Amino acid sequence: MKQKYHLAMDDAERRLLVGSLNDLRSRLITEGRYIDAVDEVLLKIIGAKRKKFKVVYTE
Repeated sequence: MKQKYHLAMDDAERRLLVGSLNDLRSRLITEGRYIDAVDEVLLKIIGAKRKKFKVVYTE
């Protein structure tokens, strides 16, 4: 069974993540290394559904 992971991010964090992955991809291309894994993660992040939810803190 595959494990699923959920990340709770706001728009700024999502933008930062996509920008960082894109920078990593560009650096790997200039070094002539494989970019398959970075492409896969980048596509998953870009295509992920956005869901609003409330965070409730309990003591």
